[in-house]
Amino acid sequence: MTEEKGSTFGRFRSLLGSKGDERARPSARPLGDQESQHALDLMRDYERSGIGWFWSSDSEGRITYLSDCIAQKMGVAPEELLDRPVQSLFVLDRDEDDTIERTLPLIFSARKTFVELPVRAALEEHELWWSISGRPQFGADGAFAGYHGNGIDITATRQNQKDASRLAQYDSLTGLANRHRMGKRLNATLTAYKASKRACAVMMIDLDRFKQVNDTLGHPAGDELLKQVAQRLQRVVTDKGCEIGRLGGDEFQIMLPDIDDRGRLGEIAKTIITMVSQPYQIEGSRCVIGASVGIAIAPYDGIASEDVVRSADLALYASKGGGRGQFRFYSSDLHSEAERRRQIEEDLRDALAKGQMRVVYQPIVSTATNKVVTLEAFTRWEHPDMGDVPPSVFIPIAEECNLIGALGDWVLKQACIDAAQWPGSVKVAVNVSAAQFTNPGFASSVAQALAHSELAPERLELELTESIFLGDESATQEMFAQLKMLGLRLALDDFGTGYSSLGYLQHAPFDKIKIDKGFIRGVTQKESRNSAIIAAIVSLANALDMDTTAEGIEAHDELEAMRRLGVKQIQGYIYSAAVSFEEVCEAMLSGDWVIEPSGPSHYRPERRTVLRKVGLIHEDHRYEATMRNLSRTGCMVEGLLDVPVGTMFVVDFGEGQLSVARVRRSAGAMQGLEFEVPLVDDGAGGLCTRNRVSPYVLAQAGMPLAALPAGQYPMQLMQQPGMALSLPKFGQVEPKGKGMRAA
Repeated sequence: MTEEKGSTFGRFRSLLGSKGDERARPSARPLGDQESQHALDLMRDYERSGIGWFWSSDSEGRITYLSDCIAQKMGVAPEELLDRPVQSLFVLDRDEDDTIERTLPLIFSARKTFVELPVRAALEEHELWWSISGRPQFGADGAFAGYHGNGIDITATRQNQKDASRLAQYDSLTGLANRHRMGKRLNATLTAYKASKRACAVMMIDLDRFKQVNDTLGHPAGDELLKQVAQRLQRVVTDKGCEIGRLGGDEFQIMLPDIDDRGRLGEIAKTIITMVSQPYQIEGSRCVIGASVGIAIAPYDGIASEDVVRSADLALYASKGGGRGQFRFYSSDLHSEAERRRQIEEDLRDALAKGQMRVVYQPIVSTATNKVVTLEAFTRWEHPDMGDVPPSVFIPIAEECNLIGALGDWVLKQACIDAAQWPGSVKVAVNVSAAQFTNPGFASSVAQALAHSELAPERLELELTESIFLGDESATQEMFAQLKMLGLRLALDDFGTGYSSLGYLQHAPFDKIKIDKGFIRGVTQKESRNSAIIAAIVSLANALDMDTTAEGIEAHDELEAMRRLGVKQIQGYIYSAAVSFEEVCEAMLSGDWVIEPSGPSHYRPERRTVLRKVGLIHEDHRYEATMRNLSRTGCMVEGLLDVPVGTMFVVDFGEGQLSVARVRRSAGAMQGLEFEVPLVDDGAGGLCTRNRVSPYVLAQAGMPLAALPAGQYPMQLMQQPGMALSLPKFGQVEPKGKGMRAA
């Protein structure tokens, strides 16, 4: 075989160093034709094995030789690759270190030796990785002649590294990012966003009642449930740049870059809660869980990642403490709220023994006659230091501390004792928790309460929610059978808020459906579909020979709508709030208790009664005022004298919450304000502004760059340099009792 230019033998001889590399070691012995042929055969075998391959280039970086196996893998003929730039074969992966990305082009142009450089093949169909080496070649005159090199396939190694890296960064069960990756990404994002003054929201999500599923159906079912939860979260959160992670157990975290609109974040949180709360099919069993969400936003609630996560955690803790199935935004008062909740938890353990608990009763009235037919029992806690602690606060704590069973049993017994003293046939309704219902001895406890009080069983009504169906189905049906044998009545509470009520009605022996107040709100508005939904519920109940009760009725137009739709019973402030046992007895002295409805003629968006200080900014001045009530669209304030209608203010609620408002009504020191942008739900039954003033803006005004403090903000934010200050236009007064005094 002759050594012609461009022949296979010639190219291999060149690669062997017998020609072309004048910088070969002086001691290198020239190879004879037989030895060269033997070396060529060895190289061919090496190439055919697929383990390694060879390449060479000319002085201009064009390919002069490439092993046939590489051409085959790239799906082209070997001759098609000749004369192409060497670098056209390689693609630098975006995950590669930046230094490699900079040095690869430089190595070829700098004519330096490189060894085992990892590169990715320029293929779209599949991923192929090589480790390449190259040695510069020089002619007798020292001129650069090109490169000789070799490569090996490292695809399997890279895949193993990638798998290992993924295992280190992603949760093996759900495929979501793990705690390590979420922490790393959040830290990097917030560091970059601090420099560019951008916002980033963090949501912490905890599953409600997940432990019950684990305990009832087993850990494999719990694992499958977590997978399905992860899939639902991925369907909800689709914004570019967002990342969802599972931190461990049933705790999830979501990072939402460039979102600080609390209206939008609240909607995302509500959607997550709704989606996660829909029923799951796990190994043939149906289960229902819930979700609580805490939200913090950088830079408002913290600058560093650990501060923002701590704020989101505190908001999550507050949402769980508020009754679960809720979302909460972080606010500075959550620290004191958390301490208060801890104190409540400690004191709740002794509240029953110390006689601090009492039972009050809210009437449920016949729609047709206005006669009280049932009284629902509610627990009240008169704390010696904190005053009345709302049930929405202490009931979730009682559930977490495993005190709900003892508390529920006490309420049941007390309600039966009280009801036995009422004249006539008025019933008493008692709420039953899932923890009570799933206790095998619950039916015996009910029987004992009836026997001890001598209350007729048909006068006792137990109100149950769908959470009772989380347990074993056969045990649930057995408990239903035992309770019905006692002769009492069963009501399905909060009907319409779950997702399987119709299925439950097929088997559960309910006597009444209570329509949740969420369907009552807006029922009189033309665009609302709630009337059609309520009509369907009433029709269903009539077909199943069940009573219907509408909860939360407050206005006459709502009452008339319920009468028109055929709802049989009404419960709400339009008739009465919950009253004491003594008041019930007094009202029943003459026999039937008839209540005439009393309330506003039309439903209006809820206006919350508040009593707190706010700032009113007008021109160059900030005034102090007392806010008396608040709704999404406006508020009533007291503190400024004779403010003309139409005057514009900026209302400062504190913590960077500013809202532009116009005076719509004014009388003396009272003004009714209408917000330019409606407030949004804060997840805790309150309201907040959609956006806040950035701490970076405050920093420009001379305040430290940190999470926003509560309270006032300097007027220099409102001023331009060199601007002359105007004189105050309004006199400021301060409430004192019923009168007012000048400030």
